[in-house]
Amino acid sequence: MKKEDVSHIQNKLKSLIASDDEIILLLRDYDDLFSDFDPRNYGQRALSQDFLIELKRAAFDKPDAAQLKLIVPSSKRDKETENLIRMRLHNHFRKHHELLMQEMIAIKKKGFFMTAGGMFMLVLAAIISFLFSKSHSFLVSLLLVLLEPAGWFTAWTGLDQFYYTAKLKQPDLDFYHKMVRSAIIFVPY
Repeated sequence: MKKEDVSHIQNKLKSLIASDDEIILLLRDYDDLFSDFDPRNYGQRALSQDFLIELKRAAFDKPDAAQLKLIVPSSKRDKETENLIRMRLHNHFRKHHELLMQEMIAIKKKGFFMTAGGMFMLVLAAIISFLFSKSHSFLVSLLLVLLEPAGWFTAWTGLDQFYYTAKLKQPDLDFYHKMVRSAIIFVPY
């Protein structure tokens, strides 16, 4: 490309960048959005991991309903293809948002039940200890040795699930929530 052409394109791109609530990505063509290994049409084709990584990076500090502007060379634009891609992107974002929501609910549910189960074991150990404190039978000692560590372990693992494992999924959930609500616009350059 000639130096004048590059300068012209850079000036054109600067004029397209309007506000802080936009996510703007420059594409060579529509194939930049999709996996090179998937031969299906744009309506079914898998999204490129490079595209998704770059989109997550670009969307990180944007507001909740940011607008996604995909800048495409004027010579390669096709309205029907853009509508198909827009629908494909929204379907992808919606599907992954729903999957992550279900996963978060399952993680929190598991964490709650593990914590409750651990607390139950600890209360049971305390009751056994209280009721049978004068009796030093092997069975009572064995139950206490089993219930107390199991209760602590289960309760802490449940709390870990509830707080930390769920927290690890939160950035992806936030990203997909943001993208479900975003408008997708194709802009020529």
